[in-house]
Amino acid sequence: MTATTRAVDATRQVAVGTGRLHTMSLRRRLRLLFVLGTVLVAAVATVATIGIVHLTDTRRVLLSQIDPASLDADQLFVAYLDEETGIRGYILSRNPAFLAPYLSGDHDRQAAAARLADDLLGHPQLLALVHRAESAGQAWNTSSALPAVLSTQAGDPLQVQQELLGPGKARFDVIRQRFATLEAALANERASSAAAFSDATIELIVALVVGLLLVVAAGIALERSLRSWVIEPLAGLGTTVCRVADGDLGQSVVVTGPPEIRSVGTDVEAMRLRIVSELDRVATARADLAERNRDLQRSNEELEQFAYVASHDLQEPLRKVTSFVQLLQQRYEHQLDPRGDEYIGFAVDGARRMQALIDDLLTFSRVGRTTDAFVTVGMGECVDGALAGLSGLVEDVGATVRVGPLPSVRGDRVLLTSLWQNLIGNAVKFADGTPPVVEVDAHRDGTLWRFEVTDDGIGIEPRHADRVFVIFQRLHARDAYGGTGIGLALCRKIVEFHGGSIWVDREYSGGARLCFTLPATQGETVQ
Repeated sequence: MTATTRAVDATRQVAVGTGRLHTMSLRRRLRLLFVLGTVLVAAVATVATIGIVHLTDTRRVLLSQIDPASLDADQLFVAYLDEETGIRGYILSRNPAFLAPYLSGDHDRQAAAARLADDLLGHPQLLALVHRAESAGQAWNTSSALPAVLSTQAGDPLQVQQELLGPGKARFDVIRQRFATLEAALANERASSAAAFSDATIELIVALVVGLLLVVAAGIALERSLRSWVIEPLAGLGTTVCRVADGDLGQSVVVTGPPEIRSVGTDVEAMRLRIVSELDRVATARADLAERNRDLQRSNEELEQFAYVASHDLQEPLRKVTSFVQLLQQRYEHQLDPRGDEYIGFAVDGARRMQALIDDLLTFSRVGRTTDAFVTVGMGECVDGALAGLSGLVEDVGATVRVGPLPSVRGDRVLLTSLWQNLIGNAVKFADGTPPVVEVDAHRDGTLWRFEVTDDGIGIEPRHADRVFVIFQRLHARDAYGGTGIGLALCRKIVEFHGGSIWVDREYSGGARLCFTLPATQGETVQ
């Protein structure tokens, strides 16, 4: 187990231990709040509904039953009064016109009695009072009113008719009394219904106010809960993360709140610890890289010293050996036997090859030291310089070199000229016995320039396509084709130093085609 893993586990244990008093998840808390809110809203809605129903019932009883019943009771009693007045007028005047109120009053009385009965459905006590008043009216009508009318129509003396009306007055007083009792009962019932209506209105208002207060309290509780459970923990986590992001990697991430947010904080803390661990590794790697850079610098310095020794200390005795061997060859050639001349030729050739090898090694070692010499270089000019250096070889073998339009690139003019001299020189050197034809072309390939050197010589087998770029690797005997075996290795080093790549076109079979790429400058075209 690594130190980072142990630290992460410790952080998780601290977070879990801190939150044991609040182990309920945020989802369960929100679900509980939702249930409580739903119950609260349902309770408020139920109470409000009950209040509205009660208010509606009391209003219906007051406006649809008691008030119409009071009006119909008045109309019923007025109908009895009209009947009693009409009968008295008819008896006194014997004019049939006075019977009209009695006849119409009977109809009005029946209609008012029917409406009153409908109004007071559900009020048996009031209906009982209505029936008592109706029974008194029926008794008056049967026992007094109707006999007096019939006696008047029969022409009986006024004394007889008045004797009939005498007991009727007492019976009509009973009607008055019972209707007065009914009116008093209706008035009491109306007062009771009005009081109930007022109480129901107050209850509904109180229920709505209490419900509104509960909803407001629930909203406040929800806001505080969300702030305590979500907003404040997330704000604290965000502040800590910002401090860590600003570079304070020593700031520990400790988060309170529901398990989900604590889990996020634990993951962030684990990430911080991993970043700290990675930064420690990077710092160690940087220190190691700095040490290696110092070693490399020492190695480069030693290489430069070697190049200096090779260019001065080694070349000086070699030049003497070469000079004296050449003098020996010039003075004693054809004076010794053939074997002596051959030995002297071997010595001269070896000295010259050693000189060429040292020069090529020095050139190879200098490539890639610095890019300070990079300027915009016309590749056509570099090719011209290379052909000038190869003019003798080209004339000797009768080679034809065709150069197409070439662009400009950023690079070292000397190295790029050496690159072209080696590539064209190889194309001319490895001919198949006929005068070689070499073609140099370039075209744009995205952000790169692709250069091609094509010849019609002996070609390169695909299996040797990578081997030819290895230093000192030769595919042919030294006496067949000259050279030190460093040329293409030097080309590869120059191309890679300029940010490109070089390869053998394995698909070309008419000779050899070597391709290399270099970065293109913006807007540059072939010229």
